[in-house]
Amino acid sequence: MLVLARRDGEEIVINGNVRITVLETRGGQVRLGITAPPTVPILRCEVLDRRPQSSDTPLIPSDGNQSRSNDSPIMSGVIAIAR
Repeated sequence: MLVLARRDGEEIVINGNVRITVLETRGGQVRLGITAPPTVPILRCEVLDRRPQSSDTPLIPSDGNQSRSNDSPIMSGVIAIAR
């Protein structure tokens, strides 16, 4: 596991096309913004863990589109992660 320290506004780039931006840190929470191509599924671990093991449901809809927010260039899934 790679462990990195980032401050508000700093980013991590994965594979050249996925950007994770630290939007805000407050108390025990970190708000992250994730920008990725529509073909890259982004799920919180607890959602992934709830999926049945033998599910035939794809992580990406058959048309290749995920719902994204039109309000912001940062993906709609701004995730608050509690420590």
